[in-house]
Amino acid sequence: GARGGRMAAEGDVELELETEPNGSGGGSDGASGRAAEKPRKHDSGAADLERVTDYAEEKEIQSSNLETAMSVIGDRRSREQKAKQEREKELAKVTIKKEDLELIMTEMEISRAAAERSLREHMGNVVEALITLTN
Repeated sequence: GARGGRMAAEGDVELELETEPNGSGGGSDGASGRAAEKPRKHDSGAADLERVTDYAEEKEIQSSNLETAMSVIGDRRSREQKAKQEREKELAKVTIKKEDLELIMTEMEISRAAAERSLREHMGNVVEALITLTN
């Protein structure tokens, strides 16, 4: 309430200072012109304040939704992580040939890790791995 009004008033003072050089040439005329503008500026200040308040409330709502979403995502992530670890164990068991790995790396111009992963996913079948990588 009161504080919001004071903030808008301070804004008005700053705005007046900015408009002064243009209005000062008119003398008393400029002064009356500025006085007439004042109520309008004040209203816009209140409207801005209202907008800020709405925005703050919206953010609060979003953040509570976000927390819920994050916990849901967290649960899903930990499940996915477990599944991934299982998959990595399975993939680690797959035997791959060094020359197949090097072939994929040179042909596809990808990192050793990416090439190895692709090979393992295709149970060491270099042809299938290359087909998947080219698609």
